[in-house]
Amino acid sequence: MEKHDTRSPPPRRSRHDDSDHERSRERRTSRRDEGARTSERRRERETFEDRGQGQAATPTISVAEVTETSQALTISRRRTRDYDDDSKSKSDKDKQVVRRNGPLPSQSDSFAVTNGEEPPKPKEQPNFGTTGTLAAASNSIAQADGSTIVLKYHEPPEARKPSPKDVWKLFVFKGADIIDTIELSHRSCWLVGRELAVVDMIAEHPSISKQHAVIQFRYQEKRNEYGDKIGKVKPYLLDLESANGTMLNSKKIPDSRFLELKDKDLVQFGQSTREYVLMFERK
Repeated sequence: MEKHDTRSPPPRRSRHDDSDHERSRERRTSRRDEGARTSERRRERETFEDRGQGQAATPTISVAEVTETSQALTISRRRTRDYDDDSKSKSDKDKQVVRRNGPLPSQSDSFAVTNGEEPPKPKEQPNFGTTGTLAAASNSIAQADGSTIVLKYHEPPEARKPSPKDVWKLFVFKGADIIDTIELSHRSCWLVGRELAVVDMIAEHPSISKQHAVIQFRYQEKRNEYGDKIGKVKPYLLDLESANGTMLNSKKIPDSRFLELKDKDLVQFGQSTREYVLMFERK
């Protein structure tokens, strides 16, 4: 005989029952997750409060420290006030100086023109150039009365005395008579005129200037027919721009120009009738 299973089969579940079971499981899961999140937020809040309590703890300050801090602040404020007062007083002084001294230097010229005053002259700069003062002093002679006579002539670099073998003489004629003889070879220069303090040859005629003319011995070089240099000292006549001039062999010579003198030349100064005859002799 066939045996039949007497156990009853499990009841069949409908779709409606399955959906209810699923929803209940989701609710349980949701509550569990929410409880976990709540616990986590509670732990975070407790941790934050613990940290805040640790930072909010303030140290204790004694009365002495508060007093010292107050005194330091008082001293600092006082120094700042004193510095401000000094700065203000200095600025006031500067303003007073500016008002007392007048306009700025850049405006001084315009203010002077407005007030009718002449603008200030620029400061003279030092000048290290030659002024000619030493040269003038070397060409001047002081007198006993305090006056100074300035020489109109100064010997040139080529001035030389003639050789002892060359004898130059100047014979002074008045009419047909010889009134004087001058040995020209004794010196290199002869200044002619009426100024007794400086001249070497006195000529007292009123038509002759104080420093009238010069007889100057000069060294000159020439080349001979073979090309060799030959030097010789010769006499020259120079008129110092006199008022009435100088005559050489009855002809007036130009001013400030050397003219060579030769043996037996005739020289006259101004309008004087005296004649000066040059003679040369070699020993």
